[in-house]
Amino acid sequence: MLGILGGTFDPVHFGHLRPALDVLQALELDEVRVMPCRTPPHRESPRASPEQRRTMLELALADEPGLVLDRRELEREGPSFMVDTFQSLRHELGGEIPLALILGMDAFLGLPKWHRWEALAGLCHFVVTHRPGWSPPGSGEMARWSRARTVSSGTALRATPAGKVFYSEVTQLDISASHIRALLAAGLSPRYLLPDAVLAYIRDTGLYDTGAR
Repeated sequence: MLGILGGTFDPVHFGHLRPALDVLQALELDEVRVMPCRTPPHRESPRASPEQRRTMLELALADEPGLVLDRRELEREGPSFMVDTFQSLRHELGGEIPLALILGMDAFLGLPKWHRWEALAGLCHFVVTHRPGWSPPGSGEMARWSRARTVSSGTALRATPAGKVFYSEVTQLDISASHIRALLAAGLSPRYLLPDAVLAYIRDTGLYDTGAR
């Protein structure tokens, strides 16, 4: 079973990486493909270029073989709709391998705003990450939609290629890319919020107009 983690990664930080590793280990995934988008359809364009974000991810993932960079969205023109990405994955991998989209609770609850989200549900499982002690929502559109589709184990996910929901407890780190960029713009150091190799790249290139040392 493969996991897919999408995002802008502008820049990548430990709030992305630790939950991805938690899900990889908890569900015994073959790998998690970390997939930076080229043009996010639901938010402003990234500050860093596709090439810069690719480089930062290559540095961040270099020592963790279970987390693998997938460049397909960076190389595809137009909005990075996740349904198009999973159609591409299905064309490449076939219809039988279980695929799981890893996303946070806010993104999961906002799925009805995504382009062709119900078609997406036919292409993958949803692994919804949450903090320890949290419980699934009891009301709302996605609560009703997911009620009959929720499973409680990785084994249940592996039994079918797509269409299930699994709530996965992960290490929740209150880190955001926007906060890192703000620290850098103010000449402050964001060390310990992101990998040292990524911070060194940001400083060496002057990305985000940083003066921090």
